[in-house]
Amino acid sequence: MMENAYYSVISPEGCAAILWKHRKHAPEAAEAMKIAAPDLKKLNLIDGVIAEPIGGAHHDHAAAALALRDEVSQHLQQLQTLAPADLLRQRYEKFRQYGDWRGK
Repeated sequence: MMENAYYSVISPEGCAAILWKHRKHAPEAAEAMKIAAPDLKKLNLIDGVIAEPIGGAHHDHAAAALALRDEVSQHLQQLQTLAPADLLRQRYEKFRQYGDWRGK
């Protein structure tokens, strides 16, 4: 996941409007929702955080694309060394842990 990206089913403003009845609480909502790339990595929901060019990916599309390509290529090389049965087992175990919040 790109370092400045976030993943959520609702915007922090929408969450704040529901919980606090005002969107001014969006920063609090975003923190509570754990939607930023570092938070999702800590929760093991993503495999890694891809560094973006200074100022963000939108300032240098080519550099951002190269960083993404390098990261994906590295992961693919590692995955290609696994037997299909091992790959399936690892993916199954990974997805079964989603939603397990104990000890986090």
